[in-house]
Amino acid sequence: MSASESDGPRSRDLSTLNAGALVHLAARAAPDQVALISGDLEMTYRDLDRRVDEAAAIWQALGIQKGDRVAFMLPNGEAFLEAWLGLARAGGVLVAINTRWQGDEIAYFLELTEPRLAVVGSHLYDVFLGAAGRTGLKRIVRMDPGHSFAEAVERSDRGLKPSDTPDEVQLGSSDPISFISTSGTTGRPKAVVQTHGNFVLTGEGYADWVGLKRGDRIYLCLPLFHINSQAYSTMGAIAAGATIVMAERFSASRFWPDMNRYGVNIFNFVGSMLAVLLQREPTPEEQSHAVRLAYGGPIPASPPRAEIERRFHLTLISGIGMSENTFGLIESRDGERREGSLGKARQHPDPRIVNEARVVDDLDRPAPAGEVGELVYRNPLMMTGYYRNSSGTAEAIRDGWLHTGDLVRQDQDGFFYFVDRKKDIIRVRGENVAPAEVERVLAGHPDVLDVAVIGVPSQLTEEDVAAFIVPHPAHRVDEEALVEWCRARLASFKVPRYVWLSDGLPRTETQRIEKHRLRERARDLLVDMPEKGVRR
Repeated sequence: MSASESDGPRSRDLSTLNAGALVHLAARAAPDQVALISGDLEMTYRDLDRRVDEAAAIWQALGIQKGDRVAFMLPNGEAFLEAWLGLARAGGVLVAINTRWQGDEIAYFLELTEPRLAVVGSHLYDVFLGAAGRTGLKRIVRMDPGHSFAEAVERSDRGLKPSDTPDEVQLGSSDPISFISTSGTTGRPKAVVQTHGNFVLTGEGYADWVGLKRGDRIYLCLPLFHINSQAYSTMGAIAAGATIVMAERFSASRFWPDMNRYGVNIFNFVGSMLAVLLQREPTPEEQSHAVRLAYGGPIPASPPRAEIERRFHLTLISGIGMSENTFGLIESRDGERREGSLGKARQHPDPRIVNEARVVDDLDRPAPAGEVGELVYRNPLMMTGYYRNSSGTAEAIRDGWLHTGDLVRQDQDGFFYFVDRKKDIIRVRGENVAPAEVERVLAGHPDVLDVAVIGVPSQLTEEDVAAFIVPHPAHRVDEEALVEWCRARLASFKVPRYVWLSDGLPRTETQRIEKHRLRERARDLLVDMPEKGVRR
């Protein structure tokens, strides 16, 4: 039962929602229900609520007050979870640092968000310390593997005497809970301010969208610095009274063994996760599990959804959300699903909370059905803004509508279809080329394992199309043959002018391709090694 069901969704006060109360409600409803499994550890909701209280008291003893920001640079694990939820109960705000970032990236985000304190994994301590030294941040708790948050704080501050219970902090739906870093795939990240109310309502909504129930188990392998794991997996599990099965990271070799070992029922996928799993040799574990549903998006165009569902013996649900707006699009679990579609605007079970989605042209006018335009949303669950970036906020939210930068089309029946990112569109001789379309064609070639398409500067026109190809290990790739493959399937202006072979593609922790790094690589190739590309 979700929090919304137990409290009465049509009558409760939506202004008082907060994550600390959500944990307490789950513990009160089912204290002996397992809340978290991490390796051999099992923690009930009663224990989780107690440890969240303990962490909140520690934060208060450390001087953290309502609204103070605290940086986390930690791998997934129970220490991250209890420390974060305790921080939320104490009114502090999580600033989660991407664990792959290096000195300059860390220092920039610390300067932007100005945290009072940091908690850092021991294997990340040196790089974080070097970056923090540039910003003046001096209070850093070092977290060693296998230690709880309380143990880590005790080692770093032996004189600290937290109280047995935390002081009560008045929290409302509009209070911030987390600064989410945007992906940074096109440059420096922004800090998205998300609130307690947004996270609680997202958790309740997510549980409803995917059918997550008390006692179910959801696999959390995406990083906890990401919106997906924070708002969907964690808050969704707590709202439903379900169990989080936590892994430090996605591992293709451990994935299906984990599904079987822990009896997982639902998992979220992003980026290339499904593609990576599909590339592995089939095993009996792929179909002997208890997984009934996987949510993510977009679903790969090849092979078809039916083939993926048949091989893995589960149901795929496609959808899309973002750090700035967790209420995006989703397919219906039980209703019609159209191949290639992201479904329709997803709604909360409380009818007072309405999410609107539409397609607009460059002048923000509604686009007719079938025409490509930008996806925009209007709902009460959007970010409050980008921290210390009023111009970015004003550009993203105009007349109450959040502009996503995603190009989509909507059919006559209201189903949305993803086309590409607006900023990724390539201009070739006055024509728009969607990299995603070219990538789908190239991904269909039997020699291609992975692909990314970008625009590069052209000597004669606006841009040229360039493709980075990762070949199957056992296949020999002929670049000219790939160009001919595209010529037979695409308009001539969409066919890549350059094809470069690569051992791999740079990706974020959430498996999104870092195209700004590919553009840097392309500049070097065009200057130093143009012969490595195929010219049309």
